[in-house]
Amino acid sequence: MAQTHILGYPRIGAQRELKRAQEAYWKGEIDQRALLAVGAQVRSQNWQAQQAAGLTLTTMGDFAWYDQVLNHSLMFGAIPERFAAGAADNKLDQYFRVARGRAPSGEPVAASAMTKWFDTNYHYLVPEFTADQSFSLDAEWLLAEVREAQNLGHNVKPVIIGPLTYLWLGRGVDNALDLLPKLLPCYIELLEQLANAAAQWVQIDEPILGLDLPALWRNAYAPTYEALAKASGSKLLLATYFSPLRENLDLAFGLPVDGVHIDAVRAPEELVPAAALVRDDQVLSAGVINGRNVWRTDLARWQRALQPLAEKLGERLWLSASCSLLHSPVDLETETALADTDKHKLAYSRQKLDELNALQQAVKPGAEALPTIAQTQSRSEAEVRAELDNTWRAQKFAERVAVQRERWQLPQLPTTTIGSFPQTDVLRQVRKQYKSGEIPAQDYNDHLRAEIAEAIRRQEILGLDVLVHGEAERNDMVEYFGEQLDGFIHTGNGWVQSYGSRCVKPPIIAGDISRPQAMTVQWSEYAQSLSKKPVKGMLTGPVTILNWSFPREDIPRAVSCLQIAKALRQEVLDLEAAGIGIIQIDEPALREGLPLRVSGHNDYFAWAVGCFRYTCSEVKAETQIHTHMCYSNFNSIMDAIVALDADVITIESARSDLRLLQAFAGEEGGYPNEIGPGIYDIHSPNVPERTELVNRLRELLKVIPREKLWVNPDCGLKTRSWAEVGSALLNMVEAARTVRT
Repeated sequence: MAQTHILGYPRIGAQRELKRAQEAYWKGEIDQRALLAVGAQVRSQNWQAQQAAGLTLTTMGDFAWYDQVLNHSLMFGAIPERFAAGAADNKLDQYFRVARGRAPSGEPVAASAMTKWFDTNYHYLVPEFTADQSFSLDAEWLLAEVREAQNLGHNVKPVIIGPLTYLWLGRGVDNALDLLPKLLPCYIELLEQLANAAAQWVQIDEPILGLDLPALWRNAYAPTYEALAKASGSKLLLATYFSPLRENLDLAFGLPVDGVHIDAVRAPEELVPAAALVRDDQVLSAGVINGRNVWRTDLARWQRALQPLAEKLGERLWLSASCSLLHSPVDLETETALADTDKHKLAYSRQKLDELNALQQAVKPGAEALPTIAQTQSRSEAEVRAELDNTWRAQKFAERVAVQRERWQLPQLPTTTIGSFPQTDVLRQVRKQYKSGEIPAQDYNDHLRAEIAEAIRRQEILGLDVLVHGEAERNDMVEYFGEQLDGFIHTGNGWVQSYGSRCVKPPIIAGDISRPQAMTVQWSEYAQSLSKKPVKGMLTGPVTILNWSFPREDIPRAVSCLQIAKALRQEVLDLEAAGIGIIQIDEPALREGLPLRVSGHNDYFAWAVGCFRYTCSEVKAETQIHTHMCYSNFNSIMDAIVALDADVITIESARSDLRLLQAFAGEEGGYPNEIGPGIYDIHSPNVPERTELVNRLRELLKVIPREKLWVNPDCGLKTRSWAEVGSALLNMVEAARTVRT
């Protein structure tokens, strides 16, 4: 009979227990022992869920206090020198200092860079390498969790990131592959220790096999895995996901591993070829349950596809989710307010385990045929691209910028923020009271107006040049718009980890999307009435709303994106008519939707960039359009970013030590319009010194013309406290004034 397992499980807890414990620990409200207890409880519940669903193996080692890549950096001793102080005193605090620049013990320090995990909205901590990098193994945390799971009666399958993927993810050296001879002995020792701990199987994740790998990296796989296979007393499952393997399919099955996992959701066409390639001594793990969406699986479809393979492979066919369930909410049973008609269409991580169990029974010989889910007829992606062929604004940037500078009369190096201000405990409590019906709409709106007025007052005192209303009315930059638009399902507990303790609750696109009424105009109009300075209208762009929602699976994503763009264009024109002359349309997720294979880039950008331009193609020349992007590898998509044709772009760059700026300020090409590289990291509680910011601005002016440079933080300030925000923004404004003179 086919076997079942998963690649990983969410680690936030069904009620976000880990998030609350992390933040309480950072604030000094609980001690480390209490934090460790919560972590142990979450792990135990995750393992029990897998066992209760009848999975053959219990996957573990996927737990992290902040990030799984950071786990590996600590395990292999790849910690930058600036974090060395205090390492012997408190390893967990050292871990948090790497992640966020500060912990309950140890001195504040610049945190490591974050970027997106392949094409997801999950952020990982980027390993920092040096040319003389050394590695040393300390796997006690992983071995302790193995013992912990075994003591609870689980047949464990530890999961680790493969050595080639780990090196690929890092920065700091020209060719990270040069470090492989130093790193490989640590992996060999780790596999020996896991075998000694009685781990029958070890899952090794190598998702870079789904990329267009350079030949040098492809050629490194065979000798690397020959060395690992010789050393390992455990069986090795090579796991790939997020993309078709294509030219790497033969490579993966030709390695000396005991099994290969493929993402059959992203690449269903590779399932039959993979079954032909699998050796007699290997298992084929088929990822057929979508680990990145919340819709129930069409089990009938997979029953038909998998029954012949089950007959051929028997126990050597493993059924699994496409990727780790980290990217899916935890348990649908925690949703108490969803309509039954909606709830019956959905499956969270816990329910996906049950789907695996059901599919395991369905592929048995003689199993009854399952009912098929009906498919929807829709426009094609090609039709959407054709509609978006010509969506440019009527005037070129050179014409627009002259009109805009005449209208706004801003100083050089104008200062602004990205949009959101702190969401205080009081604000969250008032929102909770309103949603539960404890206070009427009028009281809630009065409170929001007071919050907006306070945000405007603080910005004017600080001396910012272009203000924002602070987004007090918004729970999240995507969820808020999903609640205003028709065509979405809204959950109460569909939380997914974005990074560290930061969780988001993506709305679910369930039907055709439209805007029944204005969404932001009243708040922007009110904020602008409080100041003579310009106040930006704030919108989330169509591509980001799509990519940070759970999309429909019955129509092309491009169709939903165009529907969102049409709704947002109505909002943009209404903002302009209300006197809002600077409108920011954020697209931080532009790159996330990009196929991992280069062959799919042009088609994606044709509709994604076109949808952004569509939202603002009808505004007047004097209306200044901003956009914002963060935590992405921009260099490879510069042409698409330029094609957005935003008048001003703000980008995250401080945590990456301004390295991302190279793409925007390159001597050849670069970003031709105005730009605001973030000059301080908002994801760390550390407040930047004024001198530090002055020096950063002077460095920026070496590569960006003074008339094009804006001054702003990296990202929105929602997660920070007002005390941190006030000090940081004051230093930023004063730094801009210093450099102006």
